[in-house]
Amino acid sequence: MKRLFKSVHLYYFQVWLALVFTSLYPIIFYFSRSPVKFHGMNQMRWIFSYLSSVLSGFLFRFSYDEKIDWSKRYIICANHTSNLDITAIILLIKRNYVFLGKEELLHNFITGIYFRTIDIPLNRESKMSAFRAFKKAEESLKDGKNVVIFPEGMISENYPPVLQPFKNGPFKLAIEQGVHILPVTICNNWNLMWDDGKRYGTSPGICDICVHAPIDTSCLTLTDAEDLKVKVYGVISGQLNAYQTK
Repeated sequence: MKRLFKSVHLYYFQVWLALVFTSLYPIIFYFSRSPVKFHGMNQMRWIFSYLSSVLSGFLFRFSYDEKIDWSKRYIICANHTSNLDITAIILLIKRNYVFLGKEELLHNFITGIYFRTIDIPLNRESKMSAFRAFKKAEESLKDGKNVVIFPEGMISENYPPVLQPFKNGPFKLAIEQGVHILPVTICNNWNLMWDDGKRYGTSPGICDICVHAPIDTSCLTLTDAEDLKVKVYGVISGQLNAYQTK
């Protein structure tokens, strides 16, 4: 019975996604025309994410180690176990931003228009694609935007998911540009929707998100990138362990 409910809820969620996105699409399309209007695109993304999640029974509860100064630029690094993670980050950020994500998102019904305009697609198998993607991320930071990168580079194939090793790119980029890393621990989204929900279904509930204190990289050099990566991994891993033992 529980499995049936979760399958029905996944269908219910997908219907709301389609309805809300379709109703907002004319405005999103307008903002996506050249010159692309970043603020408008991100505003519509927030509205879409909020409405589709609330109407489907997904609520997001944010806790903060300290107040975030959104006048600063950040590379936002979060663990990744669910499509709900994207919604969580969208609802969190209070200024213009771009996602750096897998190239497959170009062909998604909802994310495609964003990855063809403001977001940055990355082909994991191509070093040249990775180089171009991080150059675009660098340009976005110089333009005053935040950049969102899931440093695992993938959703864990284990269920329950296990935190994967982090890639080096986000931490080198943060040091090169002298911007803060903002670690974010997404505690339980996988329990409501693992990956895209197709294998185990979905269920409504509260998604707990912990936003950690930003880490200043202005005094670091590239030789510190590995230590920075280990530090951010430790922050997120520690919070996940603490949440699971509550």
